Amino acid sequence: MANSFFFYDLETSGVNPRSSRVMQFAGHRTDMDLQPVGEPYNLLVKLTDDILPDPDAVLLTGITPQKTLAEGISEAEFCKIFIEEVATSGTVFVGFNSIRFDDEFMRFLLWRNLYDPYEWQWKDSRSRWDMLDVVRMTRALRPDGISWPFDSAGRPANRLELLTSVNKLDHANAHDALSDVRATVAVAKLIKTKQPKLFDYMLKLRDKKQVEKLAGSGDPFVYSSGKYPSEFEKTTVVSVISPHADSKDVLVYDLRHDPAQFIGLAAEKLAELWKYDRETKSTPLPVKTMRFNRCPAIAPLGVLDVQAQKRLSIDLELIKKHRATLRQNKAFGDSLLEALEILNAKRVEQAAMIADERTVDERLYDGFVGDADRRRLEKIRSGSPDELPGLGNTLQDERLQKLVTLYKARNYPKSLSSEERAHWEEYRRNALLDGGEQSRWAQFSKRLIELGSRPKLTDEQRYLLEEMRLYGESILPDF
Repeated sequence: MANSFFFYDLETSGVNPRSSRVMQFAGHRTDMDLQPVGEPYNLLVKLTDDILPDPDAVLLTGITPQKTLAEGISEAEFCKIFIEEVATSGTVFVGFNSIRFDDEFMRFLLWRNLYDPYEWQWKDSRSRWDMLDVVRMTRALRPDGISWPFDSAGRPANRLELLTSVNKLDHANAHDALSDVRATVAVAKLIKTKQPKLFDYMLKLRDKKQVEKLAGSGDPFVYSSGKYPSEFEKTTVVSVISPHADSKDVLVYDLRHDPAQFIGLAAEKLAELWKYDRETKSTPLPVKTMRFNRCPAIAPLGVLDVQAQKRLSIDLELIKKHRATLRQNKAFGDSLLEALEILNAKRVEQAAMIADERTVDERLYDGFVGDADRRRLEKIRSGSPDELPGLGNTLQDERLQKLVTLYKARNYPKSLSSEERAHWEEYRRNALLDGGEQSRWAQFSKRLIELGSRPKLTDEQRYLLEEMRLYGESILPDF
C-alpha cells in the first residue's frame, strides 16, 4: 500500500537515457497529503571520462563536468543510496514528465551499475506517477480554479516554469533539480486543492489493472497525451483497435479522424504513415500505442460535459460515426499489427548491427536478466573491486559480463590493473573517436564552436563553454 510520495527530478548530460548520464539528482519525500517528510536529497553524480556532455544541456543547467567531479559521488555510490534510502516500501515516485524522461534515465543508470532496473518502481508496494499527464487532463477536463499558461505564440503550454509563474508558485531556479522538485510538489498541491476528485482518480491509474479495465470495456474513452495537438489541450477521444503485438498494451485510434482514409491501405503504407514527419504533406496515421504501465491519463466518455466538448472541439456525433466505421472494418487492426511488425523488424535489424561492448550500456531492453544472474549480481556489488573480473565471468548474460568490466573502470578506476587500464583506454578511444566526423568528439567540438560563435553570449555562457572545452581536452584519448 502506498504510504508516501517521493518527488524527484534529474539534470542530465543530454537527452538520450541510453548514452547520456545523470549529473544531478534531487528529491523530497512527502506524505500522502503532500506534506514534507525529512530533508531533501540534492546530489551531484560524477561524469566518467568516457562521456562527453551535450554542450546545450550544460548551458541549460549550468552544471559542468568539473563540478560533478569536485562535488559529486560515483554512480555506484549513488545507486546504493537510492536503493537503500530512497526506494523504500510503499513509495510512489513522482516527477514532471518523469515516466518518459527521468524514469528512463534511472533505469539505464541502475542497469549499467548492475542493479535490477525495474524493481524500484513496483516491488514492495512501490509505484510511479507523472504530474505532467495529470496537468494535461486537469486543464482539458476540469480547469476551474487554476491559471493556465500559453506560449509566446499563444498556444496552450504546460511547462513547469510557466505553470508556476502564472499561479504565483515559488520556482526560483528552473532547471535546477531541487527547485524543480519543489515546484512539482507545489503544482500537485494546487491540483489536489482545486480539483481533489480528479487528483484522486488519476492517482488510482498508477494501477495498470485500473487502466486495463477502462481500456478493455470496448467503449471509446478520453485520452490526454503529449502525442495530441496542443490546440485541443493534448486531449482526444480514442477507441482500442487491437491488442499490441507483443504485450498487454493496446493500439488506440484517435476518433477525431475519419478512419475510412486508412482502411484498406497496405501494411507497408500504414508503416510509412506511422513514421510521419512534419516535412511531408501526407496525413499522419492517428494511431498510437497506449502502455498500461505508464499511468496513461484516461477517463470515461461521460466526463465530457458540454463545456469540455466545446473547449476541446469534440463532436460526439462525429466520434460515434467514426467509431462505427472502425467496428465495421475489424481487419484494420490486423493490418496495423502487420505495420507494427515492419517497424519493429527495422529497429531490431538496426540494433543488431551495433550490439558490441560500446553499446552494452544501451541494451537494457534486449531481455530480462535471469534469476541466477540476479543473485550473482548482489554478490558482485558487495564484493571488492579486485574481485570483479573473476565474478563477472560467472555471469551467464553476455551483456552483464561486458558491463562488469565497464562498471569497475567507471566506479573504481584506481583499482584497475595495467592490463585493465589499457583495455579501458582502448574502450574510451573507440567510444569517443570512432566515426570520423560523426564521432562523439567531432560532434562535441563542432557544437562548442557553433555555440561560441553566437552573438550576445553572457559571461556565464562563455565560462561554461570554456569549461567544456577544457574538460573535453582533459579526457581526450591519445590518437
